[in-house]
Amino acid sequence: MKKILLIAAALAAFPMLANAKTLAFPSEAPIASVTIPDNWKPQETETGIDANSPDAAIYFALDVASGDNVEKVIGDAVDFLDKNGVKIDASTRKDDDSNEVNGMKMSILNWQGTDADGPVNINLGVLSPAPNKILVLTYWGSKDDQAKHEKEVLDIIGSIKPAK
Repeated sequence: MKKILLIAAALAAFPMLANAKTLAFPSEAPIASVTIPDNWKPQETETGIDANSPDAAIYFALDVASGDNVEKVIGDAVDFLDKNGVKIDASTRKDDDSNEVNGMKMSILNWQGTDADGPVNINLGVLSPAPNKILVLTYWGSKDDQAKHEKEVLDIIGSIKPAK
């Protein structure tokens, strides 16, 4: 069922892709690519890619890690959230290992929390586009904002592919 939803999201994304940028990263030795709408202003960072929805309601990032430093990258993502005023309620953690994106298994860690604007959902996803390479997906936003941007977020996630 989830595969069907991702395929449907990818097909429905066709109009979005006309005004989107496909980024292969890291640029010096790409291991993956992702398509992000231009109005999200995607940019390459030191460790991957990040973007914000046009209304700054949703933050989205993909960071590259090797198999031996994935815990550090996840820790860095949690620290980044903390430095940006996102407080995670650890008691709300839910794990979901049943996802797949373009042939890659994806584990998602989900929490509830708060930021300066109120209650938020926080998601960290982990997937492997190449041997000993891990992508850590981070996004957060309020429940209302996530619902408003759900199609875009699903399209972005559905566009993540291993580099060729």
